[in-house]
Amino acid sequence: MNIIKSLISFILHIDEHLIDIIQIFDIWSYAILFLIVFVETGVVVFPFLPGDSLLFASGAFAAVGAFNIVLLLIVFFSAAVIGDTVNYHIGKKIGTSIPSNSWIGKMINKEKMEKAEEFFKKHGGKTIIFARFMPFIRTFAPFVAGASRMNYRYFITYNIIGGAIWVLLCTIAGYFFGNIKIIKNNFSTVILLIIFISVLPAIIGFVKERFSK
Repeated sequence: MNIIKSLISFILHIDEHLIDIIQIFDIWSYAILFLIVFVETGVVVFPFLPGDSLLFASGAFAAVGAFNIVLLLIVFFSAAVIGDTVNYHIGKKIGTSIPSNSWIGKMINKEKMEKAEEFFKKHGGKTIIFARFMPFIRTFAPFVAGASRMNYRYFITYNIIGGAIWVLLCTIAGYFFGNIKIIKNNFSTVILLIIFISVLPAIIGFVKERFSK
């Protein structure tokens, strides 16, 4: 329970926690940011770590000189692409052998894997790009792509494109808008709004699927 509370606090008050990270780790803060994004995108059991909000908040800090914006973009881009690549290979290696009674197995079974494969064939690489902007789905998409044997060259191309767009949009948005007075004074509310907008497409898709059934 304490871990969940700490995680919620980290997400909602990410600006305050970033200050602590910078003060404690100094130049190594870049490594901490790399690890957070890498784990969130690369390890399928950690979909709840902050992604969009971390990029936005870090961009806001870069605008006041706490981070070098160019180095920050390189760190986030590298973490996003490497994370998705690792996740793809994990999915390819163990995706079809996950116990059906596990929580991941219930979400990723043979039937769903076949549907995912059809979905990837129909919509192609844009699925990997769009998934970047949706929490949870961002973590599961490369895993499912690997488990459903999506062509790797095809995957890595859209992995790079999606990673670049995601990092640029979220980080630059924070860089230019994160320190506007009304946003800075209501940072937690803005973070909640970012999270809500990010998960909205998934909610709409779920509702549509339920009603269609």
